[in-house]
Amino acid sequence: MTAEAYRRILLVLDLTEDSLQIGRRAVAVAAQLGAKIELLHVLEFLPIEPMAETLMASVRIEDERLDRARSRLAALALELGVPEAPCRVETGSVKAEIVRIARECQADLIVLGSRERHGLSILVNLTEDTVLHAAPCDVLAVRVSRPPG
Repeated sequence: MTAEAYRRILLVLDLTEDSLQIGRRAVAVAAQLGAKIELLHVLEFLPIEPMAETLMASVRIEDERLDRARSRLAALALELGVPEAPCRVETGSVKAEIVRIARECQADLIVLGSRERHGLSILVNLTEDTVLHAAPCDVLAVRVSRPPG
């Protein structure tokens, strides 16, 4: 697939401080290629005790997390200069949802962040690695560097 074939970019953001850096890279690629961009954030639900007395409180907390994620994603779209871009917040397994949504929106390219790993974290199956191997399209992993400190 040539770069000209990228017409639909799925930008996956975890809503951390690195999201703006990753988003800027995806928006730049989209602008150069005339591609459409869609923003995605996946919330993994916190496990709750099914018979717990706090079930309603847990549901309310999850609803609040979804609302906050939607607001933050829309704010990022605005800050990135793509306020018209579709913003999706999905729930479930991050890896599975990224692949599912990429298929659903017929993405040509998935853009996500990739953090440097050290020590035991090298052995952990991280999201970007799983998505890379399961994705129905190309994946651009934007290297996110943290200042020493």
